[in-house]
Amino acid sequence: MLQTKISEMFGIEYPIISAGMAAVGLSALAAAVSEAGGLGTIGLAGFTPEGIHNEISAARARTGKPLAANLIVPFMRADQIRAVAASRLTVATFFWGDPGEHADAIALMHEGGMRVLWQCGSVQEACNAKEVGVDAIIAQGCEAGGHVRGEVSTFVFIPEVRDAIGDTPLIAAGGIGDGRGLAAALALGADGVCIGTRFLGSVEAAAHPKYKQRVIEAVATDTICGTLFDGEWPDAPLRTLRTKVVEEWERAGRPPKGKRPGEGQLIGRSHRTDIEFGPEFFKYGGIPPTDFVEGDIESFPLAAGESAGLVRELLPAGEIVRQIATEARDLIEKRLTPLSR
Repeated sequence: MLQTKISEMFGIEYPIISAGMAAVGLSALAAAVSEAGGLGTIGLAGFTPEGIHNEISAARARTGKPLAANLIVPFMRADQIRAVAASRLTVATFFWGDPGEHADAIALMHEGGMRVLWQCGSVQEACNAKEVGVDAIIAQGCEAGGHVRGEVSTFVFIPEVRDAIGDTPLIAAGGIGDGRGLAAALALGADGVCIGTRFLGSVEAAAHPKYKQRVIEAVATDTICGTLFDGEWPDAPLRTLRTKVVEEWERAGRPPKGKRPGEGQLIGRSHRTDIEFGPEFFKYGGIPPTDFVEGDIESFPLAAGESAGLVRELLPAGEIVRQIATEARDLIEKRLTPLSR
């Protein structure tokens, strides 16, 4: 057992949370993480209210353990907020925005009996989130994959946030992919971790098989972070793997938006109708390829964090949770504890 404020608050065995990876971290992955003793998060950004209901119902059919739902603030609407609040899941997480401007959404989740997490990229944002009454804060370092709110490394950011928010429960995100990362995050002052990239390399992730393989083959230096893939979300940095699209753009001299090679070219289509991203996808869009799209997969943004270098094989998500927890516990007991004797 690894009991912290986070595991006690959510009633979970391990302080391990899967990230709310939109369109990739869906019901199957979330349920598998929760069933193994972590907290699985269903990434619901871009879903219709019906789609939200369907994904949550699918997760509930797989597990009766605590689950979280994730919304991305710039894309959320009132009907989506109501749908999540009505679900009465254990946790609702929000990402990318001023928490002070969304106090009503936070209150609605609380009224539905849910805990609220706010994912932050600055100390000030963390303090603002605490002030409006969130239950815990996720602090995202710049090593993270996907859309990156953080501007400094996790190793520096977690102690900064801990010093600023006092004893408010804190979750570390960014660059964490194994038990060593969990143990380090706890040492830095976090009460748990939020992990995305490692769970991309899981059986249950809804990522396209070619995308998963690229993550498994990658090393940390294969990622870049910038606003190249900005089709749906201008000026929001996205950390991805280097692909032929990136290399083509670089060879062209890194031209600005509107002058990039093949800009606007159709690269794929989705089979799902309950997600508002799609059904057609165009070059330089920000949505990664899922297992329900067809097209030129290498032209999609392959979102991944620097911890891709720690993803070496495809495993069931439950096994990933148990491996991370076991490694962290063994490291604390066998390496760190003896140092204090």
